[in-house]
Amino acid sequence: MIIGVISDTHGDVEAWRKSINGPLKGVDVIIHAGDILYHGPRNPIVAGYNPQALAEEINASPIPLLFAKGNCDADVDQMLIKYPIHSPYVFAFIEGRNILAVHGADMNREEMLQLARDYNLRFFISGHTHVPSLEKIGETIYLNPGSCSLPKENNPPTVAVIGEQEVVIISIDSGQELTKLTL
Repeated sequence: MIIGVISDTHGDVEAWRKSINGPLKGVDVIIHAGDILYHGPRNPIVAGYNPQALAEEINASPIPLLFAKGNCDADVDQMLIKYPIHSPYVFAFIEGRNILAVHGADMNREEMLQLARDYNLRFFISGHTHVPSLEKIGETIYLNPGSCSLPKENNPPTVAVIGEQEVVIISIDSGQELTKLTL
């Protein structure tokens, strides 16, 4: 099973389309690490900002989605999105792999490490920082796909794909693999 990972779309329907029609095309399930529709008061409004259209496209997606609630997600967002927006965690067991997704706004590194130990996680997915990262500590892979809408620290807009043999962070603009980790 191939898992797509996305975070911090912030209402950007154009970034969603690039992600779904690019690096995430053909995945079996998508895990979204939060900040789905609203741009947030500290973020600029991007050219593709259209939360209602994004909600409609999410609802029409043939690919099943799992959502963690981000710090910019509100209860009203659930009225637009048919999938449950879990708060604050999404815990999934996919093909023998324990996966936990959080947005990560209120979580420090030690808390993340403790959750990974407590739940015997294969993957710990977070968002919030808008900066892609990928590292393995012990048997757990820590993945932040970055932001497909509002990347920070001179990164391009990114998503991630968890395959059978590797995890890859990919630019949605160029399709270039930026970081890869073999499982």
